[in-house]
Amino acid sequence: MYKVDLPVDQSIEKAVERRRAAETARKAQIFNTRLRVMGLDLDALNQQVQEKKHQQNMERQRDKAFDKMRRIHDEALLQQDIDEREKRAALHADLTQYWATYQRVEDSRDADLNCGMWGAFSITAPGSELGPASMQVFQGEGIGEEQKRREQITKTERDLRTQKEDNERKHIRDKHKEMLVSKELVHQDLRWVQQHALEEECKKAARIALDNYNQALAAERAGKLEEQRRREEKESLVEIWHTLTSDMMTECAEAAERQVEGGRPPQVLTDRWKGMSPEQLSAIHREREAQRLERERQREAEKSQEAAWDLQLLKASREAEEEERRAAKLRREKRIQMDQDNMQLAREQQAYQEYLDKKLYTNKPTKAYFYQFNTSSR
Repeated sequence: MYKVDLPVDQSIEKAVERRRAAETARKAQIFNTRLRVMGLDLDALNQQVQEKKHQQNMERQRDKAFDKMRRIHDEALLQQDIDEREKRAALHADLTQYWATYQRVEDSRDADLNCGMWGAFSITAPGSELGPASMQVFQGEGIGEEQKRREQITKTERDLRTQKEDNERKHIRDKHKEMLVSKELVHQDLRWVQQHALEEECKKAARIALDNYNQALAAERAGKLEEQRRREEKESLVEIWHTLTSDMMTECAEAAERQVEGGRPPQVLTDRWKGMSPEQLSAIHREREAQRLERERQREAEKSQEAAWDLQLLKASREAEEEERRAAKLRREKRIQMDQDNMQLAREQQAYQEYLDKKLYTNKPTKAYFYQFNTSSR
């Protein structure tokens, strides 16, 4: 036959190499104690670290932007405050200048009173700011001021005198009214005193009539009470006599018994009963003695029955003690037998352990024996 060079199949070798590489990676993952115990996912952890760093970077940038915005706002507010102060100072300066130029004290209408100026202002400069229309006090004014003041004083005195006369007339009228009112009050007091005297006389007459009526009623009531007292005394004497002569006081035994129809025994009336007869008392004593004897016989019977019960209990307790002693003896024998069995088992166990240690398990494993395990991922 002819020798033919066939191409080598590389797929098998590649498959073997892939399996070898997968086995190596599998061993690296399985035999790594940290990964096998904790089960860490490095890719997920790295991704979390990257996300955390990105988030921190974003927060730092945001804080920087906020700080920059706050500085800008602070500078704007400071500049606005400075501008407002400058405007206020300029406005105050202009206002002060206006007051000094156009609203002087000496230019006011009462400057002659406040500043002590008399007469018209002199106009000397052709271009002066004050003209003839600005003059308020002229020469020649104030003539006859003294005469006017005297007339004003006279008028004031006249008015005061008239007012005083009006007050005096008013005072006289008020005194006249007070006198008339006082007279009217005196007349009213007199009428009231007279009326009060008449009322007192009427009340006195009424009291006298009422006293007479009460005396008559008291006399009538006293007569009725005396009649009632005499009637009660009579009734009391009759009741006392009836009580003294009644069956209750005479202690009649037949009075305390009431006959009953139908042949039944007579019924005793408790409100009339005075006690038992000697025959009844002797019958009661005989019945009581018979009851005492019966009670004595019952006590003797109970004592004999209790003695029999005590004897029975004593016998039962003795039998229970004997049974307890037999049970204790049996338990002691069982415990001794169990101790002997345990000692025998202990000797056998010790002998078996010596056999295992000295004869059976004599070939101890070396390190090479343990190294042959867990060398593959399968």
